[in-house]
Amino acid sequence: MVLRMRQLPLLFAIIIPIGLCGCFSGYSFVKQPVETVATPINSPQPPINGDSTSTFLAALPESTPNRELLAQSWDGYRRRFIQSDGRVIDYEASDRSTSEGQAYAMLRAVIIDDADTFALTLKWGENNLQRQIKGKQSDSLWAWKWGKRADGTWGSIDDNFASDGDIDAITALIFASRRWNRPDYLELAKTKLRDLWRLSTATGANGKPYLLPGPREAFVPNPSTLYLNPSYLAPYAFRIFATVDREHDWLSLVDTSYQVLEKSVQISKVGLPSDWVALDIKTGQYQALEENSPIQSLYSFDAYRVWWRVALDAVWFDSKQARQYLKNSTKHLQQMWRTQNKLPARIDLQGKGLVDYEATSQYAMLYSAWSLVEPELGQQVLTKKLLPRYKQGIWDDDSSYYTQNLAWLGLVSPSVLPRQLLQAQ
Repeated sequence: MVLRMRQLPLLFAIIIPIGLCGCFSGYSFVKQPVETVATPINSPQPPINGDSTSTFLAALPESTPNRELLAQSWDGYRRRFIQSDGRVIDYEASDRSTSEGQAYAMLRAVIIDDADTFALTLKWGENNLQRQIKGKQSDSLWAWKWGKRADGTWGSIDDNFASDGDIDAITALIFASRRWNRPDYLELAKTKLRDLWRLSTATGANGKPYLLPGPREAFVPNPSTLYLNPSYLAPYAFRIFATVDREHDWLSLVDTSYQVLEKSVQISKVGLPSDWVALDIKTGQYQALEENSPIQSLYSFDAYRVWWRVALDAVWFDSKQARQYLKNSTKHLQQMWRTQNKLPARIDLQGKGLVDYEATSQYAMLYSAWSLVEPELGQQVLTKKLLPRYKQGIWDDDSSYYTQNLAWLGLVSPSVLPRQLLQAQ
């Protein structure tokens, strides 16, 4: 069943201005404590300098697959995309910065044991992305978009938050607190967790909480409907959050995340996850949004991240449910790959490719999944699509911010992270 446009005016009136129509750069829609907010810079600053590839190489176990590539590409990314003050720049979107970008940098930095870059990117986010209401900090979550305003000044362009960026930032903070013995990072994570639960969860008819992609006023348009983004769901993160914040039932979010992931694929005739879905919390039925709506139900750049997030739960927490999901929901892509040796970047609910071009980011996210459940296909994707598109630290081209992050996160083995970082100390 397609959700009719007459049901959506309130949602779109909010979503269109705040831009929460996907959190990537490139081929589809564009997406998203310190007490005092720093004065925003008025122009881009120089990037981080210096070649530290050898240092990052030493941080990765010798058994790490693609070890040299991962060290080199992280060093190249930090020097190309991260300013000397810690701001991560998306060159494909008017040199803007996002909460997502800062969080990806933090997560990558803690995985590869780069404490200095972690501190820089966190500090910039805390100083510049604090959400404001009437000139005062409203909570500890980050405004999703920062950049050049219409009047030529630089600063927050949209004070709404995107929960995926905050989830990744909080996860990185918890890892960093344990890796580098920083209790201040843990306290900041706890503060953000309280606000994330308060502002970004909604209760379903079964009394269980669901993760919202952002503010309730945008994604709960009426008492019976939730708008959800499956690629924001991070069961592994919710398990980690449960070890830190015992005031809230994060493990119940694991349950509802898998419910959304497993049941929402039923709107696709080939069982693929969608960028966006609607849930009727009274009936438990999932619906597709209309094709001409600003947020769409199709398999595209947001949905790729489902494979990576579920794969992390499979490895870090030995989730059999995660492995089964990856095996079942990638079947159509397996078939397409075997017959065509390529995958279109966007696929509709019937399983038909919508574009002729491919996406390196999709292949990287699939690699993380297929390495677990279809290792032969994972190796094929690596050798035919990922390695050939990599040159001197960059995938595709040196402006493709989103591709750099998803390629690296998809290729780095989850087992690289020391196991003690997953456990409460």
